[in-house]
Amino acid sequence: MNVRSVNTPAAAKRRRGRPLVDDKRRRILDAALGVFAAKGYHGTAVPEVAGAAGVGTGTLYRYFATKEALVNEVYRDAKAKLRAALIEGIDVTAPGRDWFRAAWSRLIAFARAEPAAFQFLEMQDHAPYLDRKSREVELSVLAPLWLAGKRLRGKKDGPGALGVDVLIALVWGAFVGLVKADRLGYLRLDDTALMRAGEVCWRVIAET
Repeated sequence: MNVRSVNTPAAAKRRRGRPLVDDKRRRILDAALGVFAAKGYHGTAVPEVAGAAGVGTGTLYRYFATKEALVNEVYRDAKAKLRAALIEGIDVTAPGRDWFRAAWSRLIAFARAEPAAFQFLEMQDHAPYLDRKSREVELSVLAPLWLAGKRLRGKKDGPGALGVDVLIALVWGAFVGLVKADRLGYLRLDDTALMRAGEVCWRVIAET
């Protein structure tokens, strides 16, 4: 008998490209992202995450020893997604306005495609629990943006000018505020409206 013709369940799964083993770690991370995004770090209990992931609390602790270890892994995972969406493949040699429009457009796409990750990252209570690895991932996102900002600022980045770090905070704060207002129903913003808001942010940068 030709063993390759045996139609076992495992073989059928393999042909369809499905994993043979349930990735519980991935399920836990995805569930934790949703719960942390909705309730924040301090408002989240580990059993809630386990329930959302469909695993026992003891199983969760086999993958993540503490809630702090779990939230750091969720943070790194979400930041890596943001870095890939925002920075990878962007033309760093493009003229300033074109680069900014591309980056702003990528932010919109990320917020639409990964709403839980974006909502989690927009929270302001990360700092107390971030470990060294998480801070390194954060810097891997900020450093390319800071370098791009220095290039865009050029000679304007002199005495009395707003620093690049301040401008990054202004742009991020504006974008977060818009997306949050849209999510909460205070505003109704489609992608066209968000791009127009980005043009306003660019004018602030260009004229400051």
